[in-house]
This record gives sequence, structure tokens and C-alpha cells, in this order.
Amino acid sequence: MNLEDEFAEHRGALVAHCYRMLGSLHDAEDAVQETYLRAWRGFADFEQRASVRTWLYRIATRVCLNALQHSSRRMVPSALGAPGTDPDDLEAHALETPWLEPFPDVLLNADPAVVVGLRQSLRLAMVAALQHLPPRQRAVLILRDVLAWPASDVASLLETTTAAVNSSLQRARAELATLAPTEDQFSEPDEPVRRALLDRYAAAFETADLTALESLVTQDTRWEMPPIPTWFDGREDVLRLLASKLRPGVGWRLMVETSANGQPAFACYIRGRDGAFHAHSLQVLTLDKAGISAVLAFHRADLFPLFGLPIDRS
Repeated sequence: MNLEDEFAEHRGALVAHCYRMLGSLHDAEDAVQETYLRAWRGFADFEQRASVRTWLYRIATRVCLNALQHSSRRMVPSALGAPGTDPDDLEAHALETPWLEPFPDVLLNADPAVVVGLRQSLRLAMVAALQHLPPRQRAVLILRDVLAWPASDVASLLETTTAAVNSSLQRARAELATLAPTEDQFSEPDEPVRRALLDRYAAAFETADLTALESLVTQDTRWEMPPIPTWFDGREDVLRLLASKLRPGVGWRLMVETSANGQPAFACYIRGRDGAFHAHSLQVLTLDKAGISAVLAFHRADLFPLFGLPIDRS
């Protein structure tokens, strides 16, 4: 395998790594581009004491840490304040806020077993929690717990001691334990229950069937809509929001299934006055045994092409 092919082989995993660090797909793509530029320029000095993969991750981590010196952490609405209760009193789009972005699973371009192994570390709740950690602490946790690097290798990369890495990792794990769901909370329904749940949700949302939606969401479900800061917590308030915003009837909405962050997702299209369906929001669902426990609906049409989806559909 030539160098160019080897670089290409690692691209999806590198984008995922930078995404965990930065919380933004666009920033992650830029970081990987910068990583490859540095790698090409510095390959003559690469002594191959480590694999090309490890060498690329070292460069990418440094690029991300440098980027984080000049940026704010990525946010979700629920991190900004208390939930709303009035669907007719939504805050204006906060376009200046650095919002967390979803990650298209298709970008991994990896063996399905590899994708399954990466799911937990890419889940939206996990990536959102990582954003609360200081950048170097975030890097330590990702390198040690996601990529399984030895502490000595992480210390070498960060130009610190193994003891400092271990201490930083301990603090990061403790902080993450208060912010991120535990692994057993990621337990989704088994097939075919999961399949039926998603099919019922898509049909109910397309037709604004609130009775069906009520049966699908959990009592403590959460609905967030970046870049709208207002969010809703609990079945009653979420249903009140949907009742207010969903036009009833058939033919007004189209739900196209996709996947993001190792989670089921739907691209929601709204029929316009021209009769065509136009991109509205990308909904990433969190499932548990009881149903749909969270929906993060990104109201950004520009995300659709990243998932291989058109902006408009006839």
C-alpha cells in the first residue's frame, strides 16, 4: 500500500477523533486537512518508530489542541439553562453560539465491527460531555480510553510525565461520570422492536399523530433544537411543543432515515408552497428500552449534504 492509500484508509477514523475533540464536523474536517498537510510536509523526517496511523493521530491531536486555544466549547441547548414550557415563546436562533454538530456514520467507512466499537465514544451525549473537559484533559481521556494508548505514549505526545497523564485521566473520568450516561444507559431495544419503534415514529411524525407520539416517547424525554436555545423536558412539555409546531394531516412532512453518532436519525423535510419538500431539520434519536428518551433536532439545512441527502426533494 502506498502512502496516499494509507492516508486515505485512516481518514474516517481521524475525522471521528478530531470530532470528539472539537464537537464540530466542519472543524474536524479542517483539522484532518491540516493534519495531512503537515504529514506530507514532514514525511521525510518520519522515522517510522511508530505506525503511520499512530503518527497521524499524534499530528491530529496537536492540531486539535491548537485549534481549541482559539475557540469556545461546543454547546447543546440543555447546557445553557433551564427548559422552556411555552412552545409559543421560543428564543430566537442563536447563530453566534458554537453549537455541537452531528457526525454522519457514513464517514467512518469502516468495518461494521469497528463502527460498533466506536459507537459509545461518538454518541451525542458523550461528545457533549467531553466538551466540558479542558482541552488537554479531553485529549488524555480520548487517547487513553477510546484509542487505548499507553500512558507513556500520551505523555510523550503532550510533553509531560506519565504521572501527570494518569492524574489528568483520573480527573477527566470523575468529571465525565457526572455528565455522561453510563454504558448500561445506552441499551437500545432489540430488533425487531427497535425497527418497529423507528417506523412508528417516522409515520407518527409525518402525520402529526400526537397520540402515537405520546406512546413512543418516554416520560422523561427531552427535545432540543439548536440553534434555538429553548429546549423542552418531559413528555407533557415535549408533546405540547409538537402539538403547537406540527401541522396536522398527511403530506406536509417527509421523514428520511439515516444515522448519526451511532444513533438512529431522520432527515425531516417540510412541503413548501411550491409543492416540493425542503430540508428542515436533522433529528438524532436516543432510544432506550422504554422508547425514545431524547431527540436532538438540528435545524440546519446545510447539514443534509454531509449525510448524502439533498436539500430539496420533489
